[in-house]
Order: sequence, then structure tokens, then C-alpha cells
Amino acid sequence: MSRYAIVCGTFYRELADKLIASATATFEAAGAEGVDVFEVPGAFELPMAAAYAVDSERYAGVACLGAVIRGETSHYDYVCGEAARGIMDVQLSTGVPCTFGVLTVENMDQALARAGGGKRDQGRHAAEAVLALVALQEQLVPDA
Repeated sequence: MSRYAIVCGTFYRELADKLIASATATFEAAGAEGVDVFEVPGAFELPMAAAYAVDSERYAGVACLGAVIRGETSHYDYVCGEAARGIMDVQLSTGVPCTFGVLTVENMDQALARAGGGKRDQGRHAAEAVLALVALQEQLVPDA
């Protein structure tokens, strides 16, 4: 099994802790050799953090986690869109799976419902997606 990275925006600390815990537990349950967690201030910084993790060549995949809660301005739209685009750019340009586990919600209640524990566990889902892509990569790209 491989090592995995989690990069997480910690603007909403309570949510970040829940997302990190569930993603870590998912990687560990799958038999990961190790899981390293790297924190950044917010979701906008996730693509760069993912790129740094990928560039280190230590990780088979990166789960990108965080939360953006809609406010009264258009800031939400810019942060969500650019974080998603940036994370996708990293994985497509490098071939290393980087998943988008960022909560993009209207309010804190929605965020808490999706931050861990139930069927809407974004941390777990992001880690599961990394594991699925790594398995697919091993099947289809034998020299990766």
C-alpha cells in the first residue's frame, strides 16, 4: 500500500478536524503505509498545497479538504470555482489523484451534516475517491 496526503483548509477549524479525522480513518482502514496532513488557511490555497504534496513524490494521492460557506458576497463563487479548477489542474497535469473534498454549502448546519459521521461524510468520500483512482491507475497505467 502507499502513502497518502491530506491537505486541508482550516478556516473552519471544527469542520476541518472532522474532515481530516474521517479521511485519515478511511486511508488507514484501507491499509495505507502512512497519512500525512498539511494545513493551509483556506480552500483557495488547496491547489498549491496539493501541488507541493505531488511534487514531493511521496504520495500516491492527495485528498483536498475544507469548507466554504456562502456569505453575502460573491467571494464564495470565486473561492469554490478556483479551488475546484486548481485541484483538477494538479491531478490532470501530474497524473496523481487529487480529490475535491471541499464542502460548498449554504450554512453551518449543512456543513456539519456533511463533515463526518453519516452517509454524507465528505472526508471519507474524498479519501475513497483517491483510493479508487489509485486502484484504477494501477490497472490501466502499469508504469505509473
